[in-house]
Amino acid sequence: MTVLTESDTVRSLRVQLCELHAELPRNGLVVWTAGNISARVPDADRFLIKPSGVDFADLTPESMVLCDLDGRVVPGSIGSEHAPSSDTASHAYVFRHLPHVGGVVHTHSPYATAWAARREPVPCVITGMADEFGGEIPVGPFSIIGDEQIGRGIVETLDGHRSRAVLMANHGVFTIGTNPRDAVKAAVMCEDAARTVHLARQLGDPVPLEPDHVDALFDRYQNVYGQHPKGAI
Repeated sequence: MTVLTESDTVRSLRVQLCELHAELPRNGLVVWTAGNISARVPDADRFLIKPSGVDFADLTPESMVLCDLDGRVVPGSIGSEHAPSSDTASHAYVFRHLPHVGGVVHTHSPYATAWAARREPVPCVITGMADEFGGEIPVGPFSIIGDEQIGRGIVETLDGHRSRAVLMANHGVFTIGTNPRDAVKAAVMCEDAARTVHLARQLGDPVPLEPDHVDALFDRYQNVYGQHPKGAI
């Protein structure tokens, strides 16, 4: 089979995606081969995603699988000999319906998944949650893995919601971002929030933040915080 020539953009994205996958076990978000990250290819109806069932330590840029937005492997592309993640159809659904999303992450991180097993949203009771998610981390519907139903649940649950994380009932965490690194950050922060709020509940009932405080915190963090705030010259 003739291997397709790839652009510098796709080759660079492969390297970035491989490096980002190392952040999942490093931050305690995955075990064994579970979990995956995908990255939209800019200005193309394609995305890259982790191959199915491959150890994180064995991932290479060339093993990332290139798919179209229907979740089909692009014939002749580098890595096309690998089967893509079992969550590929759901990632594809998210990319088709949320054009602003550049990256999707899926984990079974323990504290957040424990909330998902209870089908209970993580309430917004700490400023870090207000900063990052703009409110609670919601729960999406239960769906069997293998088709786009999980993706549909992600999109419907996050519609009109500021959170970039969703707890899929009895399953795990999905996060979205403007790029794959942004989505990985959301996954790390989701687990941190789920753990902290769980610990708070062992001491008693956490006190929720006032809605106007949540709004102010979210606006400051999203638009002012950091070295390059939005609107800065």
